[in-house]
Amino acid sequence: MTTDSHDLPASAATGTSHCVVVGVDGSEHSGRALAWAAEEARLRHAKLRVVRAWHVPPLAYQAYMPPDLYEAEKASTSALEEQIVAVLDGHADLVVERVVAEGRAVQVLIDAAKGADLLVVGSRGHGGFSGLLLGSVSSQVVHHAQCPVAVIRP
Repeated sequence: MTTDSHDLPASAATGTSHCVVVGVDGSEHSGRALAWAAEEARLRHAKLRVVRAWHVPPLAYQAYMPPDLYEAEKASTSALEEQIVAVLDGHADLVVERVVAEGRAVQVLIDAAKGADLLVVGSRGHGGFSGLLLGSVSSQVVHHAQCPVAVIRP
């Protein structure tokens, strides 16, 4: 797992630390969730934790050349940074923590949101069933997260 934190928010000086967590995957829906979460974090005077999960399917290990896990994490980190720059341009006052973690998206998000004030996800990601109103990840985090969850629709 890779994390990069900047200075703590002003709330840390008072002994409280507010945090809004948002899951991103590069999709348009997650971009909207990121923008919404950034504004919510600003209003709450909270840091924004932007989370991207990556996962190598088990079948990839059966191939002649095993997957390069370092390259997979590096690509996810790069994609996360690109989405942050594209969406959060103009939010220089926001404290942003970046988290890239190997694992299934649902579990990575639930773990990253422990102790958070809010978890934000898009209603759909890169999944294959675009006609669904709610994606499998957003549906699962709504049911299993230990904090309030906001599902952002387009």
